[in-house]
Amino acid sequence: MSTKPTSASKTPPKMSGGLPLIGHMIAFGKNPFEYMMTLRNTLGEIGEFRMFHQQMVLLTGPEGNEAFFRAPDDQLDQNEAYKVMTPIFGKGVVFDAPPHIKDQQLKMLMPVLRDKPMRTYSQIIVQEVEEAIKDWGDTGEVDLLDFMKQLTIYTSSHCLLGDEFRYELNEEFSKLYHDLEKGMAPIAFIFPNFPIPVLRRRDKARVRLQELVTGIIEKRAQKTEKSDDAFQMLIDTRYEDGSPLTPNEITGMLIGTIFAGHHTTAGTATWIALELARNPEYYEKVLEELDALYGENGKVTFESLREIPVFERVIKEVLRLHPPLIFLIRKVAKDLPFKDYLIKAGKYVCVSPRVSHRIPEIFPNPEKFDPERFTETRQEDATPFSWIAFGGGRHKCSGNAFAMLQIKAIFSILLRRYKFELVDAPESYQDNYKEMVVQPNSPCRVRYSKRNIQKSTATQTTKTTAKESSSTNTFKITVDMDFCQGHANCMAEASEIFKVDDKGQLTVLQDTPGNTLLKKAQKAAKYCPTSAIKIKQS
Repeated sequence: MSTKPTSASKTPPKMSGGLPLIGHMIAFGKNPFEYMMTLRNTLGEIGEFRMFHQQMVLLTGPEGNEAFFRAPDDQLDQNEAYKVMTPIFGKGVVFDAPPHIKDQQLKMLMPVLRDKPMRTYSQIIVQEVEEAIKDWGDTGEVDLLDFMKQLTIYTSSHCLLGDEFRYELNEEFSKLYHDLEKGMAPIAFIFPNFPIPVLRRRDKARVRLQELVTGIIEKRAQKTEKSDDAFQMLIDTRYEDGSPLTPNEITGMLIGTIFAGHHTTAGTATWIALELARNPEYYEKVLEELDALYGENGKVTFESLREIPVFERVIKEVLRLHPPLIFLIRKVAKDLPFKDYLIKAGKYVCVSPRVSHRIPEIFPNPEKFDPERFTETRQEDATPFSWIAFGGGRHKCSGNAFAMLQIKAIFSILLRRYKFELVDAPESYQDNYKEMVVQPNSPCRVRYSKRNIQKSTATQTTKTTAKESSSTNTFKITVDMDFCQGHANCMAEASEIFKVDDKGQLTVLQDTPGNTLLKKAQKAAKYCPTSAIKIKQS
């Protein structure tokens, strides 16, 4: 590994051109992606720049990404790096909590993102999509980004938070959440409490949301029947010492849950429709796949959403070109060696999915929209930590499986019902880098027209791959426990091999199963949200 202790002693090369006091803040703030791309092209896979008083080191490429994501928490500290989230989540919640409390809080969120509840979400999402488009008519225009923001906050709150947030507080909650999300302005990463209007609105929204949460807790306490949503789960859960969560903590955890389901999905969903409209050959391939699987009125299920490989490749390519996060950041708590370099404690280190996704040696012709990169024959993302749209390692986004399910379910309805065309020139649809969550510039206008599907409902059959039909008699299972987050998809697919307890701890019951379990093991590996499981056939 690149982080293994060596005689590393070189100081990371530094970008020139920094200004007194503010360093490279102006150039970075104008367009963070262009600045970081220039840094990589100038200095290579490691380079240092300054934002006000803070020294920042950018790592790019698979080896740099791996050094970042595999470093232990006591070496690269998330809490110090993400003080921007404290006013949003609340004092003492997640990134503002001591490590042993933070670990317990994160585990409290996992049950709603595990395999079993995930199997119930597709129908809820379909219901929300049908409701959202019921008045569209045969043709029309829509600001797609605004539509997706509204739709994904409804789907996420309905699936994860419960009926009060979806039906009683929908408009107010949507506005409050919007103000909280806007609070992730770039300036807030350096000065999280800077007295500017966007951060004042963030703070007012957090106070109001806690008032609403406290009211719901009090109402639920009067009811004899309990809900089975994330909200009730957080009310009922207890720390290891037996103490319950406070209203402040529950509010912060609910915000964290929604960030996992909505934080980045609206922009990604918008870009999917835009890129399909800009690339009609892939649009037709996706429509053919969905029509063959569902016909006009086929039921969308958890299982059927697993059988759309063409569309899955489109999603991955959109996330390669338009990853929602500009960069991920940590504070160096202990000196971090990387090859011949030593990143000293006190500095900040970051990685940029968008920069790493545009390295031509890994992704040839990187600006081209080409979902075929992810086919079995090409596998351009085969190098570990080359594709990092959801992060990587133990801190990979725990909501990535929900985000993928949400996107698939939304488009399994939208693309069958309507055809989308761009209203403006294709090149005018660009990413907006003024906020830390990157989305298309607004307005984002598209024209829709109703489709007439003549095909009958059909069920697509899963092709047996060469690996699945192999006559091998033995195979070995390995699990990178550093990656495992306890989603329990593996146990759902192969309970004879994997067991995940209530605390999310994985046990491999047999690491060299008989060949009769090969297909189950392959499914467990395929559907693991963190790609922690590997299978080696002999």
